[in-house]
Amino acid sequence: MKPKSQSKRSIEKLLHKALLEDGPMAQALYEFEFGDRIDELKRSLAQDNEDYLMAITENRGDIAMILIEQSGTIHSNEQAREKLKQLWPMPNYRKNLERFIPEFAKELANGELSITGVSVVKG
Repeated sequence: MKPKSQSKRSIEKLLHKALLEDGPMAQALYEFEFGDRIDELKRSLAQDNEDYLMAITENRGDIAMILIEQSGTIHSNEQAREKLKQLWPMPNYRKNLERFIPEFAKELANGELSITGVSVVKG
């Protein structure tokens, strides 16, 4: 568990800016947080038999994100956000993130990574 960073409310604002307003994300934070965790995240994705996994982190006002597809393809930061927009076409992207951001912020404010696995329901 990482040390607490900022308040839930301030993290929500940072996530909103990064994810809904196409704000910048930090490559150094991505490498620090996810660099040695990629294999672990891939294993989790495979074990849970999900279609993709996304994880978000925050540190000192910076945001970083990873999205891993079932195929093993990895997307980082802005590329992860763009891939998520493809997976959740508008208006679903905005609706889903408005629902998820408070939970992401809560986990991050508690010093945890926010990791979400997603299974696509085939209709």
